[in-house]
Amino acid sequence: MSRLDRLRHVAGLVGVALRHVDALGVWHEPGEEVLSRLIAALGLPEDPEAAAAALAAEAEAMPFGLAALQVIAADDPGPTLALRPPPGSADIAWHLRLEDGMQHGGTGPAAAGIMLPGGLPLGYHRLELAAGGESATVTLAVAPRACHLPAGLSEGARSWGLTTQLYGLRSARNWGIGDFTDLATLARTAGSLGAAALGLNPMHALFAAEPRHVSPYSPSSRAQLDYLYIDVTAVPGFAADAAARGLAPEAALAAARAPGEVDPGEVDHAAVAALKRPVLEALYRRLESGGSGEAALAEFRGFEAAGGEALAAFATFEALHEHFYRGEGRFSWRDWPAPMRDPHSPEIAEFARAHAQRTGFFRFLQWQADRQLGLAAAAGRDGGLSIGLYRDAAVGVNPNGAVAWADQAMISPEAAIGAPPDALSRAGQDWGLAPLNPLTLRRRGFAPFLNTLRANMRHAGILRMDHVMALQRLYWIPRGMPAVAGAYVAYPFAELVRLVALESHRHRCAVIGEDLGTVPDGFRETMRDAAILSYRVIHFERRADGSYIPPGDYPPVAAASAATHDLASLKGFWLGRDIEWRRRLALYPDAAAEATEAAERHRDRRMLLEALAHEGLIDRDRFDDFLPPGGAPVFTEALGDAVHAFLARSQARLMLVQLEDVAGEAEQANLPGTTDAHPNWRRCMSRSLDELLAGPALARVAALVNAERRR
Repeated sequence: MSRLDRLRHVAGLVGVALRHVDALGVWHEPGEEVLSRLIAALGLPEDPEAAAAALAAEAEAMPFGLAALQVIAADDPGPTLALRPPPGSADIAWHLRLEDGMQHGGTGPAAAGIMLPGGLPLGYHRLELAAGGESATVTLAVAPRACHLPAGLSEGARSWGLTTQLYGLRSARNWGIGDFTDLATLARTAGSLGAAALGLNPMHALFAAEPRHVSPYSPSSRAQLDYLYIDVTAVPGFAADAAARGLAPEAALAAARAPGEVDPGEVDHAAVAALKRPVLEALYRRLESGGSGEAALAEFRGFEAAGGEALAAFATFEALHEHFYRGEGRFSWRDWPAPMRDPHSPEIAEFARAHAQRTGFFRFLQWQADRQLGLAAAAGRDGGLSIGLYRDAAVGVNPNGAVAWADQAMISPEAAIGAPPDALSRAGQDWGLAPLNPLTLRRRGFAPFLNTLRANMRHAGILRMDHVMALQRLYWIPRGMPAVAGAYVAYPFAELVRLVALESHRHRCAVIGEDLGTVPDGFRETMRDAAILSYRVIHFERRADGSYIPPGDYPPVAAASAATHDLASLKGFWLGRDIEWRRRLALYPDAAAEATEAAERHRDRRMLLEALAHEGLIDRDRFDDFLPPGGAPVFTEALGDAVHAFLARSQARLMLVQLEDVAGEAEQANLPGTTDAHPNWRRCMSRSLDELLAGPALARVAALVNAERRR
């Protein structure tokens, strides 16, 4: 057997696909180097014999053949747990302690496994086993088949939600970036206008030492929050501390808030950080000295205790990153001295002791961010937001960040997440994110995955999971290799879906799965059965001939939207702003590809008008108003309203309205395939939040959508 054949054998054992087809219909088979490096990225020896031996030894060492966490279907009337009893053992004794303190147990033939009681409550229970002189304890997760659905998303419901990019909100009171007080204001208003949910970009922690790293989908940690969203004026002690207030001069605040006269401007994250950090540091010192009151300090201490080791590790990383990046320009922890690359080294412990005030400050920032997000969620509920905030979780983490440093066995920095070639990325895509290691995930009883879910379901009524296909598979690219050289790596799909459902019920948080792109066969059906809402964007909902499907053909277990952050806004789509940007930045592989997309866009505009006309939302004799013969396309308020009415008529239980579309924005938040050439994740809204909430557009669109959703 050749080395390649042996590598293929190991790849089959660990779920590395030996063949896949890209969006262009081209089949790919990873070669020897790719397989070898992906196997190594999974934490196994590159030598295939050694890798196979390591896997066999690990399986043999598992007590009773059981992993740390076993998922049991709650709807199974007689769940049986198959075991590998110790040699020569006749009987096995088991004892199950439920979360509520109730207990079950018994003894039976070891070869038959364990027959557990039916009707076990949802939750994580402790199962103890003993046979043949051996014992083991595992976690038993009793999980439902489907996620929690609130009344607003249950069968027959027709709710709607508003979405926005929080950082882009301008207001007369914020400090140059949308903050949690802006969020509270918008949530309260959205609820009063009939919205059930308010959707947001990911609010994950980025890199405090480098505020110019702005992508919310490339976080340092998905379990912590971006401190720049803190409203400094709402932090305990601010109102009483004139010295702290004086650290942010009014002239600097006015400059941060003011957009350009022509261009609405961009968020200057570095300037915002320069304004907020000194004041926050002063308020932290005030808190620690007792100047903000005993109640605030006690609340902070409780938050620190609840955050435990994960919060402590994050704060230590932030202090280290600040030390090495600001002092020596070392952005990646891989460039730090060897002892500092090991989160468990004595040197790290000494650093944390020596910099206790600094790590305390970073814990303080997380406390305030979490506190203010919770208050914003409560404001929305008080305003009538029946489902609540809709949070977004990125598919992976930045390999240079806190999680990749703190848990190096869990994150696979020797691989990157991406996508195989498609029409606009013929070389494939490398998203620069490090994936979770599925082998380590199972060894850890899925704890890192569960912790991410819990952190992002906090203060939320809906969680959107970006690239939800990651529950089944992810496209891994060996670090440093071209994106086309990757392969799909499988994840424990059945268990992950059940665990998502379990956490959904425990947090009373519905789930949306962003299932755009290459979707495996049968995947959407599994998501539907698990009550995970599919993400349906109008421009992708087409018949074979390219025509738009009617609203009645949208799937019910879905969220329907006009666009996403990665796509053109309604106005931008109609005017072709995304095509202009790609042309300007030479993103098309050739002139033919550009001409093809321009021609398809012309066709799509007409097909969209036909779909709207079929619903009676646009008169056919007005088509020329929007597509003047021989002239440039024209976007109007009436056209935007017609699209929103069309989507509001859909059978999707949730319909989403982008605030950017309400405001008539022509630009999109992110242009895939670019970094600094396009102002990704930096655009401000052209109108302030105060203007939007006081003006007629939001109320008009809300009334329109409410009327259509009630039809």
